[in-house]
Amino acid sequence: MNIEVVKGQKADLTKGNPGLRSIIVEIGWQAPSSMEIDASAFLLGEQAKVRSDEDLIFYNNPSTAYIRYKDVAGTKSSGLKHFEIELDTIPAQTMRIAFAITLYDGENRNQMFGQMSEAHCRILDRATGMEILRCNLENHFSVETAVVVGELYRYSGEWKFSAIVAGFNGGLKALCANYGIEVEDDPVPELREPEKGPAPELVRPSAQPLHESRSIPPAAPPKIEEASAPPLNLNLKKIELKKKGDSINLKKSAAGLGEVLINLNWNQKQGGGMFSRKGGVDLDLACLYELKNGRKGVVQALGNAFGNLQQPPYVVLDGDDRTGTVTSGENLRINGSKLAEIERILIFSFIYKGVTHWSEADGVVTITQAGGPEIIVNLDEHNNRKGMCAIALIRNVGDTFSIERLVQYFSGHQEMDQAYGWGLRWVAGSK
Repeated sequence: MNIEVVKGQKADLTKGNPGLRSIIVEIGWQAPSSMEIDASAFLLGEQAKVRSDEDLIFYNNPSTAYIRYKDVAGTKSSGLKHFEIELDTIPAQTMRIAFAITLYDGENRNQMFGQMSEAHCRILDRATGMEILRCNLENHFSVETAVVVGELYRYSGEWKFSAIVAGFNGGLKALCANYGIEVEDDPVPELREPEKGPAPELVRPSAQPLHESRSIPPAAPPKIEEASAPPLNLNLKKIELKKKGDSINLKKSAAGLGEVLINLNWNQKQGGGMFSRKGGVDLDLACLYELKNGRKGVVQALGNAFGNLQQPPYVVLDGDDRTGTVTSGENLRINGSKLAEIERILIFSFIYKGVTHWSEADGVVTITQAGGPEIIVNLDEHNNRKGMCAIALIRNVGDTFSIERLVQYFSGHQEMDQAYGWGLRWVAGSK
C-alpha cells in the first residue's frame, strides 16, 4: 500500500509488509544545470552519531555490506540518486540511517536549495519496483545548502520512516559535523571529484579517500533492546514553518516533552506625518484549548483569563506587553508533561490597539522546547482588514505535539471559533 507523508510525519515500513526485505530509497529533484547536488546516507548508532568514517555513504564511499549508493542517469535539469538497502542484514548497532542532499560550494556560487523544485523521496520495494512510501519535499527551502530528507529507524523490531525535511546552511561540512564527523577547514577538494568537462558524468571517477580529523571516543557495545522512536535530532538553531500547512513534531525524550514556550514579538513603530499612528502597537498573544475530557476555553489577557500551568488547562499566559518594547514580548507556556490531557491548542494573536496593519507590526512567533530547535512562524502574510490572526495549531499526535502553521486572518473571536470548530460563546471583554 502506498503511503504519502509530509514534513514531521512518521510511517511504518516493515509493519504491514512482512515480506519486505530489500528496498530502494530514491531522492530526486529538478534544478538548474549549474547546481551540483549530492546525496549521502549516514549510518547512525544509538547516540545519533556515526561510529567511523565508513558510516558516511556517498559517491566516494558508495557501499557497505547492506547499503549501496547509485547515481542514476538524469538530465541537465534533474537529478536522481538511489540507495539500495538490505534490511535483514543491517547490524543491530545501526539504529538509524539518515538521508541527505547537499549543494556543492553553494555559498561561493551564490546557489541555494530555494532554486530546486519538484524534490521528492520515495521508498520502493526492490523486488517488485512498487512504490511503498513517498514524501514530496515541496518548497520548504530558501537559502539552505544542506537538507536532511528523512530517516529510516528501528522501533519495536520494525523499520519506520521519519520525514524530517529540514534544511540548514554550511553544506556537507555542517552536515558531517551534525552527525559526528569533524571535517578539516578545506574539505571540499578532498570530498569532490576533479573539475568536470562540459558534459556531466553519470558515474563519478575514483578520488582520494575521505580524510577527516575526529575526536569521537570508541562506540560503546550496542544494547540488546530496541531503541525508541527517534525525535528530530538535528543541531539546528532554527526551523521556520514558511507555508500554510507546514508542520513539525516536537522533540520527545525519556523525560517527556517538558515545557513548551510560545513567544510573540513585534516592532513598535512611531510615525511622523499626517497619517501616522501614535501610541505604539499592542498585539495580544492568546490561545484556544481543548482537553481530552472535552473541556474547552480560552487563555488571554482579555477578561483576565491567564490560565494555569499545573492545573487545567495546563497553559498559562505570562504577561501582557502593551507597547511592543518589552524585550521578551508575550509568552504562553504549555505543560508538556500533561500531553495526555491535552487534545489541541490554537495559538492566535489580535490587535488590541494601535496599528491596524499587520504589515507594519512585523510579528513573529517563536516556539521553543528544551533540547530542540526554535520553531519560527513569521506573520509575513497579511490581511490588514481583519484584526485577528490564527497562527499555529498544536495537536496531540499520541506521543508528542505536532505544530502546524496557519497564519489565517479573521474579523474576531467568533469567526475564528467557527472556522476551527471550538463552539464557545463569546461576549465583549476588556483588560
